[in-house]
Formats: sequence, C-alpha cells, structure tokens
Amino acid sequence: MSIFEYNGSAIVAMVGKNCFAIASDRRLGVQLQTIGTDFQKIFKIHDKLYVGLAGLATDAQTLHQRLVFRHKLYQLREERDMKPGTFASLVSAILYEKRFGPYFCQPVIAGLGEDDKPFICTMDSIGAKELAKDFVVAGTASESLYGACESMYKPDMEPEELFETISQALQASVDRDCLSGWGGHVYLVTPTEVRESTLKGRMD
Repeated sequence: MSIFEYNGSAIVAMVGKNCFAIASDRRLGVQLQTIGTDFQKIFKIHDKLYVGLAGLATDAQTLHQRLVFRHKLYQLREERDMKPGTFASLVSAILYEKRFGPYFCQPVIAGLGEDDKPFICTMDSIGAKELAKDFVVAGTASESLYGACESMYKPDMEPEELFETISQALQASVDRDCLSGWGGHVYLVTPTEVRESTLKGRMD
C-alpha cells in the first residue's frame, strides 16, 4: 500500500460561472480501519482562496500550518491577500524544496482571482502543477472522481447547479472507493458569499 493511501481521501474542485466549489470526504482512516468521521481536509487561506490536502493526514496538517504562516507573512509585507496563482506557486515551491523527503500530500487549490475569475489547480507531492479550466481531483478516489466529473461537468454552471453537480460527483465516487467516504464537506464560493455544506453519505 502506498503511503498516500494510508489515511484515504477524496478531494475535487470544480469551476462555474464566476464561482467555484471545492469538496472533500470526511473519513480519517488507518488503512481499512476508520478512526474519524468528520476530518477536515479543506482549509481556508482567505475569503476567496481554499486549499484541499489529500494524502497522509499528519503531513497535510503540517503543510497547512506552513501555508497559513507564509500567507500571513505575505499579508504583513504586501498588505493584501495572495492571488490564487501566486499561492499555487508558493505551494509548489514549498513542496519542491522538500523533494528528497517530501510531504506526502496532493494539494488542490481553488480561488477567485482578478475580476472574480475562478482558478483551480492541483499538484503532486513535489510541486509539479496541473492547471485546469473545468475540474481537478486528488486522493484515493481520484480515478472514480475523474469518471464522475467527466460525465457530469458542463461549462458556466450557476452556483446552485455547480453545488448539485460537485456533490453528486463526490458521493458517486467515494462509494466506489473503500478508503474514503462518510459524507462530505462542500464549499461553494461566489464573489459575494461562501456557503459551507455538509453532505450525508453512506456510513460504511
């Protein structure tokens, strides 16, 4: 078993019309044993920028602390919030710095940039970025997430439809992966509001 599959995870980010949604499952496991059923995998950097961390849970928490620290330093120096593209480059640099003993994490970054244009991207554990205009996925359920998102996604969805689509894709995918599941967390971000929802799913 790969170290990336030790705790199990499923994270997906999807773009809509001037909005985005990022969702994760809620299970924390040790291989096939479930330890927690409300584990946070998506973290807020600022009001319009979120990062989801799939992979080894301990490394995800450590990396999150480093990212918050670096963002606060940036805010103090620049007196503004970091743009999503800049933040993606920061995450990539932090991961590549540790390439010989990496954080076992796959980050998913989602944010609203200039003119409220949605930005999503993911990367591997040593910071190789993968930019997308529709959706990105990470975690042990990534293969089934690709299939579900590929069939459900359509461009320029309004916030309500985007929420429905990402929720259905997540629920359908984690049911096909025994290392992730137990419901989901969904953040729907528009230029004016952030809506956080908890999904109920199969509890097995």
